[in-house]
Amino acid sequence: MTVRVEMGKDTGGAAVSMDLEELLATRLLVQGNSGSGKSHLLRRLLEQSAGQVQQVVIDPEGDFVTLGDRYGHIAIEASEHSERDVARFATRIREHRASVVLSLEGLEAEGQMKCAAAFLNGLFDAPREHWYPALVVVDEAQLFAPAGGGEVAEDVRRASLSAMTNLMCRGRKRGLAGVIATQRLAKLAKNVAAEASNFLMGRTFLDIDMARAADLLGMERRQAEAIRDLQRGHFLALGPAVARRPVAIQIGAVETSARSSSPKLTPLPQAPAEDFRDLLLAPAEPSWSPPVPMAASAPVPSERLIEALARATPMPVEAVPDVPAEEAAERIADVLRDIVEDAESTYRSPSVLYQDFLVRCRMVGLARPPLDLSGFVRRLSAARAGIHGDPDADWAQALDAARALPDDMLGPFLLVARAAREGLPCPSDTELAATYGTSSLGRVRRLLTYIESKELFVTRVDLAGKRSITIPRLGWTTQPSEMG
Repeated sequence: MTVRVEMGKDTGGAAVSMDLEELLATRLLVQGNSGSGKSHLLRRLLEQSAGQVQQVVIDPEGDFVTLGDRYGHIAIEASEHSERDVARFATRIREHRASVVLSLEGLEAEGQMKCAAAFLNGLFDAPREHWYPALVVVDEAQLFAPAGGGEVAEDVRRASLSAMTNLMCRGRKRGLAGVIATQRLAKLAKNVAAEASNFLMGRTFLDIDMARAADLLGMERRQAEAIRDLQRGHFLALGPAVARRPVAIQIGAVETSARSSSPKLTPLPQAPAEDFRDLLLAPAEPSWSPPVPMAASAPVPSERLIEALARATPMPVEAVPDVPAEEAAERIADVLRDIVEDAESTYRSPSVLYQDFLVRCRMVGLARPPLDLSGFVRRLSAARAGIHGDPDADWAQALDAARALPDDMLGPFLLVARAAREGLPCPSDTELAATYGTSSLGRVRRLLTYIESKELFVTRVDLAGKRSITIPRLGWTTQPSEMG
């Protein structure tokens, strides 16, 4: 089915449209200085294609949340959620094919990059059965795929750049069509920009940006001056989804508007300078007034007060009986078993589950369980692997072998180790995902690759497609089983 989205008019007044199916396959890059009309162009594209394809918008300034009033997009305020929550939302978005706007307004640059990376990775790692076509619009893409280092931490920059590269380079097979907009091509990573086959170039003034834009449009360098002369809302378009030769487009009108707008001149207030001076330099009004003291009786001498306190007997406090160590260990194991059996606990953060653990322990008579957060994470990982006793006592050999792994990876490692020691079939990717606290099978496969790189696992897949895992340091091997 061919669906064409009308973007505007050319210089002759003829309608210029974009082939939506071709756009999904070939991606789009929009460039223009601030005030050139990039956001207006993206809004036109989103409005005209609403209802035809799922739309996901990463919005640094919160300007596109107004699409929800007219077209039903769900607005997600990233500042109100954790990175883990945002990644989980992305998985649900792909499953339910909902059109959303992820607003990053209120976050600092580093927070925006972390959140965008988690969100894009969640979209990218969705199960294969949820690879529906979707437009993924990223405004101000140079923030998330910078050409060079900046003021943010290097690991944050790398994670964000990797997520953007996945979107533009490998997203097509997963149904993700990147639509990225940037103020300056020179600030955008070249490997991200190079993956787009459709271009809409707006007004820009710097020579380096004009030269890159002219190269992408197939224009000669002397023709690049035309890009400087473009009016607001006018773009030069090229690509298989819009035109085989560069064509000038004036973008059409939109039905929604951003929460922010370009500044407009308004008349200054008319008032005598003396009035302004009195208003601006007036003393600050107190924000708090001390309460009026109530009438009091004669003060009590300090000697009598000390004598009264000495005679006072404290209210008896009910003593908490000590629980024998063996019984306390059994209660802790039961509490951990209950947490693991709760389906919602799989996707909760360790800190939240630790608070739940402390409350449950008090309910069973353990006021001070002998586990800090780190110890709790280790015991929880073991419990998710089906090991409900003390792993330090029963699985010391396995834990010693896994010393190089982070605590959150102990669950999948111990699940495989338990199957290998008992001669059981190799756990499936789904079972490993549950112990790792994720629904992404792609993330599980990367986890196995990481553990194998630490020389803790040796994975074999036979001709029937069944997987077995050996732990060479322990000499244990699982039985072959299906990977799914």
